Amino acid sequence: MYSPPPLYNKCFIHILFLLSFTMPLFINRDQIFAHQVHLLEHKLRSKEEHILELETENALLHLRLAKCLSKLRHERDEEIHANRKKHQQQRKVQKSTNATLSKLLSEVQMLKQDLKDVFTIYVGFAKELEEQSKQLFECVGTARNAQDLQSDDPQKLQVQVTALERCLQEEKEKCREERVRRRLLHNTLVELRGNIRVHCRVRPVLHFDHIPGSPTTNGSSLCDAVVQAINDDSVFVNCAKTSSPAMNKIFEFERVHGPEDSQETVFEEVKPLLTSLLDGYNVCIMAYGQTGSGKTHTMIGSQSEELTAAVQVSQQGIIPKAANELFKLISEKPADSHTVEMSVVEVYNNEVLDLLARDEDRATVGVKREVITTSTGTSEVPCLTNELVRSSAEVMQLINSVLKLRSHSPTLVHMDSSRSHFIVTLTVTSRSPDALALARRLQNARQDVQRVSQKEWWSPRCRRAASSRSSSPVSSPSHSPCHSPCPSPRHSPCPSPRPSITQTPLKTKLQLVDLAGSECVGMSGVTGAALWESSCINRSLSALSDVLGALAERRPHVPYRNSKLTHLLQDAIGGDAKLLIMLCVSPTQRFLTESLQSLGFGARARQVQREPPRRKNTALKMK
Repeated sequence: MYSPPPLYNKCFIHILFLLSFTMPLFINRDQIFAHQVHLLEHKLRSKEEHILELETENALLHLRLAKCLSKLRHERDEEIHANRKKHQQQRKVQKSTNATLSKLLSEVQMLKQDLKDVFTIYVGFAKELEEQSKQLFECVGTARNAQDLQSDDPQKLQVQVTALERCLQEEKEKCREERVRRRLLHNTLVELRGNIRVHCRVRPVLHFDHIPGSPTTNGSSLCDAVVQAINDDSVFVNCAKTSSPAMNKIFEFERVHGPEDSQETVFEEVKPLLTSLLDGYNVCIMAYGQTGSGKTHTMIGSQSEELTAAVQVSQQGIIPKAANELFKLISEKPADSHTVEMSVVEVYNNEVLDLLARDEDRATVGVKREVITTSTGTSEVPCLTNELVRSSAEVMQLINSVLKLRSHSPTLVHMDSSRSHFIVTLTVTSRSPDALALARRLQNARQDVQRVSQKEWWSPRCRRAASSRSSSPVSSPSHSPCHSPCPSPRHSPCPSPRPSITQTPLKTKLQLVDLAGSECVGMSGVTGAALWESSCINRSLSALSDVLGALAERRPHVPYRNSKLTHLLQDAIGGDAKLLIMLCVSPTQRFLTESLQSLGFGARARQVQREPPRRKNTALKMK
């Protein structure tokens, strides 16, 4: 609605007021007052509208003021909270600083006390050193006086020197006799421990044990350790499918190595067998276990080029350490009295391959070799390449040159799985310059051991003596073979060595075997030609287990020829060699089945009871 301006209204009212006195009386004043009332009402309405606008604006301003106040209050609360948090952090830092300072102060106090103790010990040592120096000077003075007194009697001094030289010669002779006696005691100890010794090594959990998103079994992951070395001769296996502890198993062996044991610790238990090797006994050391259980690491060690020389020496396996120890023992013998020859073969797909064969040899006879059984019952490989080695460095050089020829292929279990059995043979030929004296000392030392020993042991030659006595026309009843197949050495009829002895060389063999890993085909994921490789590996290991089972049960027939591996190792498994089996097992739940199979194989091997190993006495044959 249109509203006239206020000035116009005022003028209009003033004009009407003047006209009310000047105009005639017929003008109606009510209309004029009605118009004025209308104008005043219009003015009132406009004022009310203006008041309403002002009130609306006031409400908006109040709302904005409330928002600003709430924002200011929120910022103030945040600032108070930040200050309080900062104050708390400062208080924590101050508390930790105070605790660290108090700890450092206590350590400083302890160091001061230790320094006082060290200083006290130093003072005591200084006084003791001074007293000992005085006593030493007194002794030197006394010795000088005695020397001055004795300088007048050179003949007496010459007699004393002669007596001392005689005593030294006697002590050297006693030392040699004790050394021979120690060898005999050592070999007797190894024989009493058992011809087939079984050691076990539990490897640590490695990176390929962890499978991303692997399922759990009864709340336990597949990478959890369930095989543990609880002491030096026992292995604990948690193979329970439920929480019942009755499913747990404990296996006992001659020695058990945990994940924390180093390569040097493992070899210290193997080292005594090398002494037996030079004493005339054949020795075989083999590593058995599933793929990825650490057999190659145990036997050969880490050969990575990224490792430093010092780390490579500490990570060397049994083969390089055995070569070092063998040549160290040979260096203590007379020069040129021992020679060492080396051969390396692998059994791949039930075929014996000569890895040291030259190219020209491969062109004539081929790389494959056959295993035969000689008339004496021993197994041999004709046309096998033997290299003469003069140091452990030459041994490792040959091994490193043929390791790349060994069959490898990746599987789901291990990225560099060995697909063949790796056999290193070191043949030691001994030429003793004084075989007669050695035989006499061995016999005297053996008789000394027999006198002090509570148990009776049997000489390897007593069977021949007993058989000769039983075949003689006249034999006393007390020495009849029906009483005992071999009488005790105290009454042994074995003759003593005769003066004339042939100088036939003495040959002994050290066989170091890195077996291929047993594996589950479903877990390894092999197909095609690799499937045939796995089948051959598992069949050869099964044949090895069957041979040990037949020996443990004393069956009349032992199936050595079921596999080229068992046929090749016939002398070590069933012969008179000293055999050590190193079981390598994985600790995790993922490989529990294979670990139990390996531990069961070791338990069967411990049950094998063979005849005592015989010393190779070809160098002591009598004419």
